[in-house]
Amino acid sequence: MARVAVGGTFDPIHDGHVALLRRAFELGQGGDVVIGLTSNEMARATRTRPVQDFEIRRRNLREKIIECFGIDDVRITKIDDQCGSSIYEDFDYIVVSPETEPMAQKINRLREKRGLKPLKISVIEYQLAQDSMRISSTRIAEGKIDRHGRILSR
Repeated sequence: MARVAVGGTFDPIHDGHVALLRRAFELGQGGDVVIGLTSNEMARATRTRPVQDFEIRRRNLREKIIECFGIDDVRITKIDDQCGSSIYEDFDYIVVSPETEPMAQKINRLREKRGLKPLKISVIEYQLAQDSMRISSTRIAEGKIDRHGRILSR
């Protein structure tokens, strides 16, 4: 049984996040998936746009997981840095996007320094919007696309 780490801000939740979570649950089938959700401080320090409160994001994430995967028993932990518990807990996999793959490699270097086995890195492909650009929370917040990547008319 695999233990899988995945993390993010998840605000707003979009099809790219769903693909990330789908892969985590596929790898963790019969095992344990731990989702690191960025704290308010971390989310707001790394974003130029407003981000919803942690508890709202956690509730929305839990509801989306139930809706999409029928899983209501999921571990969502608060993370205050980019590594979260992945540098000291026992995990088998980490699921990332191409954008965050370098962070997964850094996590493996930190794990090695601590004498922990490296994580298998599973990189999902970007989910593309109608305009063939990647779906992102920023583009959604800017009103350019919806959560499914459909172009919004202005």
